[in-house]
Amino acid sequence: MSKSSQRSPFGWSNRGGQVTVIEAPVARSYRRRAIIAFWVTLGVVGLLAATVASEYMHPILGGLLGVVLGAVLGAVLFALIVAWPVLRVFWHWLPEILLGLAAVYGWTTLMQSTPLWGSLLIVALVVGVPAAIKPIRSRVMAWVWCLIVRHRLRLCFAAFIATNRHGSLPLILLAKPTPAGERVWVWLRPGLSLRDLEQDGQVQKLAVACWANEVRVMRAGRKYAAFIRLDITRREPLAHTVVSPLPDYVPTDVPSNAPTSPGMPPVGLDLPDVPDQPATSPADTPRQRKPRNPTTNTASPNGFDPSDYA
Repeated sequence: MSKSSQRSPFGWSNRGGQVTVIEAPVARSYRRRAIIAFWVTLGVVGLLAATVASEYMHPILGGLLGVVLGAVLGAVLFALIVAWPVLRVFWHWLPEILLGLAAVYGWTTLMQSTPLWGSLLIVALVVGVPAAIKPIRSRVMAWVWCLIVRHRLRLCFAAFIATNRHGSLPLILLAKPTPAGERVWVWLRPGLSLRDLEQDGQVQKLAVACWANEVRVMRAGRKYAAFIRLDITRREPLAHTVVSPLPDYVPTDVPSNAPTSPGMPPVGLDLPDVPDQPATSPADTPRQRKPRNPTTNTASPNGFDPSDYA
C-alpha cells in the first residue's frame, strides 16, 4: 500500500519535509512564460536599442549595448513572471498585511512614547469602545466581512476554473458593505463568463463559499461583459421592526364623536346596524321604435311634387 500524503491544515503538501507554496504545474507554466518573455524582450529591446545607439557610436558598440540592455530588461521581466505566483499571494493579502503592519508599528510607537499603563489604557479604549457601541461594532464587522468575502470568492472561482480545466482567476476589484450584506465588483478574465455563473447550482456554490444566505450575480455595466457585480445577502433588513415617528404626531385628545371626512367610509359597523332596504327598480317603460324608412315631406311649397314624374 502506498503511504498517504501528509498535508497541513492549510492544504500545503509537506511530504519529505518540504512545504509547497506554489503547485508544480503552475510553477512550470510561469517558468515557460518567463523564458518566452525573456527572449522576446531580448530581441525587440536589443534591436531597437542597437539601432538607436548606432547613430551615436560605432555599430558594433551599438549592437553590444543593445544586447546588454535587452538582456537586462529580459532578466527583470523573467524574474517578475517567475515570482508572480508568490507576489500575487502578497497582493491578495495586501489589506491584511497593511493592517497588521499598522497595528505593530502603532503599538511599538505607543510603547516608546507612553508608560505601560497609559499604553494599556489607550488600547483598551481603542478596542473596547467600538466593541461596546453597537453601531460602531456593526460597521467594523461589515468591513471585516468585506475582507473575508474577497478570499472566499477567490477560492470559489479557483474551484470553478479547476472544474472547467481552463480559464484564469478573475480580478476582484472592490467590496463594500450594504444593509443586506456585501457588494463586490469583479472583472472576469478569459475562461469565465456571466452565463457560467448563472448556471444551475453555481450561484448556490457561491453562497455556500461566502457563508451567506443568497448571492445574486448581474452585469455591473452595459459596456463590458466582463465587468459584473455580486450582491451577497446575509440578512433581511426589511424584516426588522421599523421605528416610525408618525404615531407621535397623532393627537391624544380627539373626542369619540369627532366628525370624519366625507370621503372616509364608516368603520366599526355591523350588518345588523345597517337597515335592510329592498332595492327598487323603475318601471319598465316600452321604448318607441324608430321606423326603418321614415317618410319625409318632399312637397314643395308651391304644390309641385317630384314623385308625379318618377
